[in-house]
Amino acid sequence: MSELTVASRFCGPPGTAHGGYVSGLFASHAPEVVRVRLERPVPLDVPLRVERRGEGRLELLHQGQRVARAEPAELELQPPAPPDYLDALDASRRYVAFEKHFFPDCFVCGTARARGDGLRIFAGATRSGDMVAAPWVPDTSLGHADGKIGAEFMWAALDCPGYFAARNDGKPMVLGEFTAHVDRRVHIDEPCVVIGWKIGASGRKHEVGTALFDEDGELCGRARATWIELR
Repeated sequence: MSELTVASRFCGPPGTAHGGYVSGLFASHAPEVVRVRLERPVPLDVPLRVERRGEGRLELLHQGQRVARAEPAELELQPPAPPDYLDALDASRRYVAFEKHFFPDCFVCGTARARGDGLRIFAGATRSGDMVAAPWVPDTSLGHADGKIGAEFMWAALDCPGYFAARNDGKPMVLGEFTAHVDRRVHIDEPCVVIGWKIGASGRKHEVGTALFDEDGELCGRARATWIELR
């Protein structure tokens, strides 16, 4: 058994952990790629217990109640070619949440977060309309001694662009399942591009893919997610 704690800086909706970030922290306890299913809002600034259930499965518990679970999974995902950094910057100007954001304090995509505090990844539609994209330069607060950022921050960066790929009308949704793989951790202050694209939809569920590329356009991380519309 081990524990993890999500600091209040890393919030998503008010008072709860950012889904991609906590999924990355949780997945770091697994020896292989896992699919994380978020079952309840994950609280901030409290110890959460990680328990192993056999066959590579994990559970995340708060006061004995399961808030998330993970199981081994294969990530079958072929990302499309990304735009270059300047085209991603152009796309970010069409970020729909500039006008209205349901969660402006979100660690990743919140418009109320300052530079060096939130990630400020504002994914907007590319001119081709087949994906959303955003530029991102990781700051020093996300780094390790080796000059690269923590994998959990790459999981976080791969989360929110999927929402904006799924919908452009601002309808509230929550992250249901998230499977990510970090091919390599990017460096502090490295200009990166993050993209998101639709895979499919059924009822209230939306399947999306996201990917993160370094300054040379090399794939560094990718993820597949299920977002669920709120009733």
